[in-house]
This record gives sequence, structure tokens and C-alpha cells, in this order.
Amino acid sequence: MTEKTVKTRYLAMLSVASVLFGWHAGGGFATGNQANQFFVVSGWWGPASAVLAILLLTLTVRQAMTMYNLHGLSNYKELFHVLYHPFDKLELVFEVYFFIMTLMATSASIAGAGTLFQDVMHIPYGVAILFVGLILLLLTIFGADLVRKVSTVMSLLILICALTIFVVGIANRPMEIMAVFEEGPQLSQLPGALLRSFQYAGFQSASIPTMVVCGTVLLNKKECGKSMWISFAMNALALCLAVFMLTGWQSYYSGVEGGTVIPTLTVCKALNIGALAWAYYICLLLCFLSTGVTSVFGFTERFEKTKVFSGIRQENLRRGVVALLIMAVSMGISLVGLSSIVKYGYGYCGYIGIAIIVVPFLTVGVYKNRKYAKSGK
Repeated sequence: MTEKTVKTRYLAMLSVASVLFGWHAGGGFATGNQANQFFVVSGWWGPASAVLAILLLTLTVRQAMTMYNLHGLSNYKELFHVLYHPFDKLELVFEVYFFIMTLMATSASIAGAGTLFQDVMHIPYGVAILFVGLILLLLTIFGADLVRKVSTVMSLLILICALTIFVVGIANRPMEIMAVFEEGPQLSQLPGALLRSFQYAGFQSASIPTMVVCGTVLLNKKECGKSMWISFAMNALALCLAVFMLTGWQSYYSGVEGGTVIPTLTVCKALNIGALAWAYYICLLLCFLSTGVTSVFGFTERFEKTKVFSGIRQENLRRGVVALLIMAVSMGISLVGLSSIVKYGYGYCGYIGIAIIVVPFLTVGVYKNRKYAKSGK
């Protein structure tokens, strides 16, 4: 293998690793909400719990991509058919789970963007989410391609902003962070920390339909493994930095009204770095919109061609009607707020994800992949 080929293969593995990183970045650690609810609450166990969650996620995605490539599959339905066979109807369970998770992602995007508008423009939360819903509806009908193209750049910018906040935040609260970890581990917190690791991996596994398609550029099981180890390093590092920083500031943002909704932003404002705060506002808003548009557009593509809407012949009008219905449901859910969506929506989906994705792929999936590879088919 030539040096050029080695570089090409490495770039392919890095690009796939970056897709999972981009999926995880916005909600996972950039806002701080998920990091706070799933890991900071575990105290001393928080960083270890975060590492375990990312390990479970990347190992699960690795097996999914390996199975997808070994069998030459063309969509995620076929993937879960292979995984669950001979219990073939179980693949419908994943589809229901995936739709619910996508709906939760849309609702979280509306709630998060609404919170930002409320914070910046000082308007009621209900008005803010209506405004966001209108923007998403228009973008879904006319500008989805543009937003998806911009989303990669936005993810990179928010990553730079978030990591800067994490480093500066840690540097400003070293004693508070040390105080938490000097107390040592509390065994009473361990069961909860382990459960939340699996939960987190469970709902983040909704990334599998995207990851298996992107992972087709990987040539074999070994490349799938290397790609996911790269992604593990990237995601674990960023998430652990978020957990350490938020641990040091927990007493502060917990005492600020609404401070736990987007705790990273609350910390950023407390650091009094105006330019960084505004850059974070803009990047996070665009990421929320990008995630929302992609989610709504995916739903629209799935349902606009069904018989229910066949009577609407004009494509934009049909897409608009479907998107409007999805937006109505999502805006209704977003009224409960971002924190409740993460705690209950993502939390319960996490339990489902453990049962139908994480455990099956890390047991049956491993067995089937090894057996199929040895068969030489």
C-alpha cells in the first residue's frame, strides 16, 4: 500500500469518525444540558461514566457499520432485519424508536432555539418557539439543502467555541473541581452512573441510520474499528472536558434562574467574554436550526409520498402540509422545555435503545458478524 493510499484510507476513517462527533456535539456537550443531567449528577463517577457511555456508543456503531458493509446492505431497515433475524418483525420496533427520537430531536431543537431567542430578545417562551417553528417550516420547504451544507461548518465553529469555554471555565474553577474529586467515589452513586451510561449510549444510537450510510467508504471490519476508536477519542475528550467544567460551575448555574437549560451558555456569560458569548449564541442557534431542519426534512421525505397526502399534487404544498403537521406536534412537545425533553424524552428513549440496539449489537451482532466473516460469503 502506497503512502498516498494510506493517507486516503486514514482520511476516510477520520471523516466517518467526524460524522459521529458532529452528531453528538450540539446536544451532547456543547449545550451542557445532557452532560449535566447524565454525568455531572454522578459526582466523582461523572467523567468515568461519560467515557463508558462513549465506549458503548462507538462499539455499538462499529458493529452496525461492520454488519452493514459485510452484507452489502442498502438501508437501515435491512440492517435491523439481519440483526433481529429470525425475529424479523422486530425491525419495526427500531423504526418506531427512530421516529420518536427524531421527533425528540426536533422538539429539542425548537426548545433550545426558543430559549436562545427568549434570552437575547426577551420575548415570552411561547412566542419564541412559534417564531422558531416558522423559520424551520420555511427552511424545510425551501432551504433544507443549504442548511445541511452549512451544518458541518456550524458544527466546527460551535466545537471551537465550546472547547474554548470548557478550557477557560476549568481554569477559572480549579479548586471547586478538585473539591468534588477529593471527596472520593461514593458507592451509592455507582449504580445510577452505570445506568445513565447505558441510557446515553441508547439514545445516541439513533445516529446508526446516518452512520451506516457514511461508513460504506470503509473497506473492512478493521477500518470500521479504527474509525470508531478515533471517534471515541474525540467524543470522550470533549464530553469529559464538558463534565469537568460543569462540575466546577454546578453550584453557580444551578442557582441562576434558567441556568441549567443551557449551562454552558450560563457559564460563558459569567466569564464576561463578550465576543465568545455572542459567537456561541450564533453558532448554537444555527446548529439548533440545522438539526431541526434535517429532522423535519427526514420526516417529510418519509411521509409525503404516502397515500394520505397523494391528493396534494404540488410538491412544495404537499411537503409544507406534512412539515406543518410535524412542526405542530414538535412545538407542542417543546412547550415542556429543553430540560424536560432531555430528561424524559431522551431518558426513556435511552432505556428502549439499551434493549433494542446496544445490547443486541454488542451480543448477537458481534456473534453474527464473526460467523458471517468466517463463512467467507
